Amino acid sequence: MSAPRYSLAALLASSTLVLNACGVLPLGTQPAAPVVSRAGGGGSAQDTGSAATVNGAASINGKANDVVLFALGLIETGYRFGGKNPEAGLDCSGMVSYVYQKSADIRLAGSAADLARQGKPVQAAQLRPGDLVFFNTRNKSYSHVGIYIGDDRFVHAPNSRGKVRTESMRNGWFAARFEEGRTYFD
Repeated sequence: MSAPRYSLAALLASSTLVLNACGVLPLGTQPAAPVVSRAGGGGSAQDTGSAATVNGAASINGKANDVVLFALGLIETGYRFGGKNPEAGLDCSGMVSYVYQKSADIRLAGSAADLARQGKPVQAAQLRPGDLVFFNTRNKSYSHVGIYIGDDRFVHAPNSRGKVRTESMRNGWFAARFEEGRTYFD
């Protein structure tokens, strides 16, 4: 008998509730979109631009949250070197590429080092959920990548002896090997 399949929508909804309750996702801290008043001449162009900026930021946060939720949905997926989909197994860069494509419609391809050449650098203290974190795990720069989920934690596909899981960036092993973060949302 095969394991039951759950819909992506149900998985995302339940994951959002759990992560928001735990304080991992900043859903409740996003600023509310300003109300543009039509009184007194229908509002100014400056008011409209301000609303568009806030709504654009909310769209970015929404995509980043989708990335986090989708990545968390892959926990316990098996590892496979060169793997690019959950059915066959995933390696670290394959997991990142798969998650970004399916959840945010952002195409990232290549090895961890290739992914590190894309996006904008982010200092560790400025990491936001959905950003990528890069590590030197084989005495080679940018040899491992994961998806930052907040609270100094990330999701990654570790190696052939493990499955997709979360890890702490404070862990001595990963803390000593952290290289940089990169964002792909602004």
